[in-house]
Amino acid sequence: MSSFDKIRTRIAPSPTGFLHLGTARTALYSWAYARHHGGEFVLRIEDTDVARSSQDSVDQIIAAMNWLGLSYDEGPIYQMQRLDRYQAVIDQMIADGKAYRCYATPEELTEMREAQKARGEKTLYDRRWRPEPGKVLPTPPEGVKPVVRFANPVEGDVTWNDLVKGPITINNREIDDLIIARTDGVPTYNFAVVVDDWDMRISHVFRGDEHVNNTPWQINIFNALGAPLPSFGHLPIILGDDGLKLSKRRGAVSVMDYAANGYLPEGMLNYLARLGWSHGDDELFSAEQMVSWFDGSHLSKSPAQWDPAKLDWVNGHYVKQIDEGRLAGLVVEQLKAKGIEATLEQVQPKVGLFKDRCATVAVLADWLAMYFAPVAPSAEDLAAHITDAVRPALVALAERLSALTEWSKAAIQQALKETLTATGLKMPQLAVPVRVLVCGRAQTPSVDAVLEQFDKKKVLERLQAV
Repeated sequence: MSSFDKIRTRIAPSPTGFLHLGTARTALYSWAYARHHGGEFVLRIEDTDVARSSQDSVDQIIAAMNWLGLSYDEGPIYQMQRLDRYQAVIDQMIADGKAYRCYATPEELTEMREAQKARGEKTLYDRRWRPEPGKVLPTPPEGVKPVVRFANPVEGDVTWNDLVKGPITINNREIDDLIIARTDGVPTYNFAVVVDDWDMRISHVFRGDEHVNNTPWQINIFNALGAPLPSFGHLPIILGDDGLKLSKRRGAVSVMDYAANGYLPEGMLNYLARLGWSHGDDELFSAEQMVSWFDGSHLSKSPAQWDPAKLDWVNGHYVKQIDEGRLAGLVVEQLKAKGIEATLEQVQPKVGLFKDRCATVAVLADWLAMYFAPVAPSAEDLAAHITDAVRPALVALAERLSALTEWSKAAIQQALKETLTATGLKMPQLAVPVRVLVCGRAQTPSVDAVLEQFDKKKVLERLQAV
C-alpha cells in the first residue's frame, strides 16, 4: 500500500451484452474488499469495442449492479469519453521512445507469421518497425495508417505475487510489442486499462483467470509510465453444470434473468460469494457479514462449479427469511408478468402459508396464482381422484361449506370432519380431490388453511364443477 493512500477497487465490464455471472462475482469480491478496508469501489464501462457496445447493455449492467446492491463510489466512467487522455499518453510514450508507429499491413503480418510457423517458431511480431540504435527504418508507405505498438522490454522477467495464485513469472521473450492504438486511434484493452487504473488510483485489481496472460504487458506498461503498480488477483473460472466454462457465448444467463425468474439479491450474492471464497464452514451469511470477513484471503485457486440446486437451496433460505410485505410485493410483480392481476393486500396474507415450499419468488407466485386465475387440473389427476366413489362426498362438503356463516380455518375443518363422518371416508380420500378441483393440484399445505385464503364463492364454484 506504499504507493496508494487508500484501497480502491473497480469493476470494468464491456457493454457488449448483459452482466455475466462471472463478472458479477468479480464485482462482488472487488466491492467487498473495498468495503472491508474502508476503501472505494469504481464502476468503469470499457466501451472501446464500438461495433459491439450498446446503451442497452450499459443499462442492463447498471440495473444488475443496483439489483445486487453493489453500490459504487465513482462512475460509471466511460472509456470512449477519455480518448483525448489516451492519445496524450501515447504521444508522450512515442516521444520517450516507449512506443512507436507500425506500418506493417495485415498481409505482411500474415506472411511473417506463416514463415515463423514454417520454421517451428512461436508467432510473435518481429519488431520490424521498432526504432533501435543503428537501425534504418523503411520509409512509411503511402496510404497505410499505422497502429501504435508498445516497446515491450526484450529481456528479463515479469513477476508478480498474485493475490489468488501466488508468485507468477513470465519471460519477456514470450510476449511481443503489443498494439496499444488501432489505426483509427482507439486504444486497445491492455493499454486503456492501464491508463484508467493509473488515473483512478486503483490499488487492487480482481479479475478472471483469462486475464493472466494480459498482466505481463500491463505491468510493463505501468512501469514504462512510472505509474504505481496495483496488486492483481486472478479468480478461477466458473464451470457450468456441463463442466465447461460459463460464458456469454455459451448461453449463460444474465444476472437480471435470475432477478426476473424470482431469485433474491441476498440469495444470489450469498451463492456467488461461495463460488471461489469461503469463511470457515459458513454457507449462509449476509452481505454485511461477508464485508466484515472478506480480507482477500481464502480465495480458491480451483475452478468453481455452478450448481443450480445449491443456488435454489440458498435462495430458498432467504425466501423464508425476508419480510413478508416485501415478499408479497415481489409476488405481485411475478403474477403481473404472468398476466395475473393481484394486489398487495390480497397476496400478503397468503405468502406465509406457501413460502417454506418455495426456492424462488416465481415458484411462490405459481402457488398463489390459483387464488387469482382459473385452475386447470390435469387429466391424470381428475381421473385418479375425482371418482364416482368420492363425488357424493364432494357434493356434501360443498353444501356444508355453503352453509357456513364464518369463513375460517376452524369452520372449514369442522365441515370437512362432518363430511368424513357422514361418508365414512378418510381425510386423504376427500382432501386430495378437493385440492385437485379447487387448487388444480393434488398436493398443497393443510387443505383447511389453503381454502381459508380463497373467496368462499370461488371454492363452491370449483367444487360444484364436479
